[in-house]
Amino acid sequence: MAKRRQYLTARLPDGYVKTIGPTARPFTHYWRVVATLANGRTEVFWGHTGSLAEAKRKRAPLADAARQRGWRDHAFEIVELERSDTPPEPA
Repeated sequence: MAKRRQYLTARLPDGYVKTIGPTARPFTHYWRVVATLANGRTEVFWGHTGSLAEAKRKRAPLADAARQRGWRDHAFEIVELERSDTPPEPA
């Protein structure tokens, strides 16, 4: 039997909305790193995980990454994914 495909939506506190899917993967959380570079520009890294614990482990290597890449600062966020059977309405 085929797995049921769903759309997953992450809504971050700053108003950013990311939709993933359709997918049958059991993702539960979305994480995002917004890094400010030495020249003032920003880089964004993101991903999704199967558990909150797995998402929290993404924070551990950030201090080393910031030092190696010369980031001035960075923000790390985790949000729970919302599931839906239909794609979200375009903004």
